[in-house]
Amino acid sequence: MSVAGCASKPEHSRGRFHEEVGRVVRGPRDVFQRDRDRIIHSIAFRRLRHKTQVFVAPDGDHYRVRLTHSIEVAQIGRGIARALGLNEDLTEALCLAHDIGHPPFGHAGEDALKAAMTAHGGFDHNGHTLRTLARLECPYPLFDGINLTWETLEGLAKHNGPVNHPGWALADIDQEFPLDLRSHASLEAQIAAVADDIAYDNHDIDDGLRAGLLGLDQLMEQPFVAANFRGVEARFPGAPRDRLLRELVRDQIGVMVNDVIAATQANVADAGVRSVEEVRAAGRVLGGFSAGLAAKERDLKRFMYANLYHHAEQVAAADAAKDVVGRLFAAYADAPHLMGEDWSSRVPDEECATARHIGDYIAGMTDRFAIDRYAGIFGRDAVPEALAHV
Repeated sequence: MSVAGCASKPEHSRGRFHEEVGRVVRGPRDVFQRDRDRIIHSIAFRRLRHKTQVFVAPDGDHYRVRLTHSIEVAQIGRGIARALGLNEDLTEALCLAHDIGHPPFGHAGEDALKAAMTAHGGFDHNGHTLRTLARLECPYPLFDGINLTWETLEGLAKHNGPVNHPGWALADIDQEFPLDLRSHASLEAQIAAVADDIAYDNHDIDDGLRAGLLGLDQLMEQPFVAANFRGVEARFPGAPRDRLLRELVRDQIGVMVNDVIAATQANVADAGVRSVEEVRAAGRVLGGFSAGLAAKERDLKRFMYANLYHHAEQVAAADAAKDVVGRLFAAYADAPHLMGEDWSSRVPDEECATARHIGDYIAGMTDRFAIDRYAGIFGRDAVPEALAHV
């Protein structure tokens, strides 16, 4: 059974929330191509170049940031979508936009915002991605947001699966433009999700080695990595070690991509689905790893958490970042004028709305802008040493 029959088709889109009138049509693009282009041209997307991916405020130009990660995810996702006959443009749009809601300093910044906003609904980066694109980014004359199609918003909301208990930000979007949150998303969204896993599973190895936080001896303790490295060594005997390691990363991406293509084809055939609507109603994920590789990938993730993400240097930098974000939130709550005229002039009267407004402001910051604002309030000497070079 062909997977292509389950592709999202732009001519069958459920449309956009806002009717677009009085606008010049720019080029022969379909609705998903326009969504991708709107994301690329957004301010929020440009800010990703100075937002943490793995390393908080890395002291070097070669480490990945949210922007380069998103581009790499899009490359992987688009390749899988092409092989399966899915809609490449929708897949690419989802890959490019999936991290737009991340605050400064990655998951450390998210944890700090979540704690600061506990009494006001909390914070989660996925909900904030949709809030940013549907509420906060306002380049058009007649409506807020960039007015993405239903399919793109649905894919961003549900790329990690059905959402039974949406946070306030996602619930607000869903109330206005219902996204069928309890069903699965399109195959394009499912492929975008696994492309994200493939990208960071492998590129984080590359960055961890570059930073000296991972060593080859450590990596050889991980069975999936060790097996692939032995294959690389056998093909290129005597090649320089650094080049072999980069070949390892490429090889592992290839192994994972090929597995996803084969497993997705098998799952679609097994489920007997013939359309995107049947994919949504299938009751399970159809686009992803085979059971065997999924187990190896979970084991690789455990290894990466133990040896890289929870490394002592990473934890120290994350703690410093949490302190910066937490203190910034408290400072703005006490003195909203510190946010500057544009944001302070729009502070709502109600306490919960004010907290969410402050959260929006901080979540939009890049790492270096957050440090700059922090230094402006508390003094440059107060900037934690782990972040002082930003």
